Amino acid sequence: MGSNTTALEEISYALQRRITPGLKYSQVAFEERLKTVVPAATKWLDLGCGHRLLPEWRGDAEAELMKSAPFAVGVDTDYDAIRRHRSFTRLCLGDIARLPFKSESFDLVTANMVVEHLGDPVIQFAEVARVLVPGGRFLFHTPNAHGYIVSIARLFPDGFKKVLARVLENRVAEDVYPTHYRANERHSIEEISARSGFEIEKLDFVTSSPALGLAGPLVLPELLWIRQLQRRSGLEEYRPVLICALRRKSQSA
Repeated sequence: MGSNTTALEEISYALQRRITPGLKYSQVAFEERLKTVVPAATKWLDLGCGHRLLPEWRGDAEAELMKSAPFAVGVDTDYDAIRRHRSFTRLCLGDIARLPFKSESFDLVTANMVVEHLGDPVIQFAEVARVLVPGGRFLFHTPNAHGYIVSIARLFPDGFKKVLARVLENRVAEDVYPTHYRANERHSIEEISARSGFEIEKLDFVTSSPALGLAGPLVLPELLWIRQLQRRSGLEEYRPVLICALRRKSQSA
């Protein structure tokens, strides 16, 4: 732990190691998946790229990952975010519903905590399929609509969510966008994928570090619940995060 770690964080980490040994932050799990697919891709597009690909503290790992990418492009609707992106050098202002690229331009498309913000995922997934070559992969990391974090978050208005994001995740208000959760559980992903030209290659329900790590005593019941999510296969679909890999169907499929 770094020199800036607070006593509260140290207690949270100690409880996490004791109650949920082996627990990973879902961003780390997504980073590991990226490391397996990015070097093999010839042309990679990251959707909703914002100002970074990985969490703030993974800057060095992000730089290394970018070195393994032969050709990478980031796209976002937020100009202020992309103009200060720390890794991508090829950046484009654009909407996922109308991507400014020719058909079959990429063999890999990724999205890190973006899919939950899509208002019309059938149209938007179809647009992703359009810019992918047949057999190309769409890999995304997003909250699970049936997970406890989303269930709790839905109880609060968007304005209060920005306050929570600041307190619990140290995120500024400008980084908190409206959420819809329309492609955030197994059934909806299966239906949307089939309608937009994809087939599911792999859909993983993932646990993650406690959201209440800085909320004092509240972290204890959360960790006990996470332990149940880790150990009981029947609770898998209530884990808080999804990592999903889709493949664009071939034209003959």
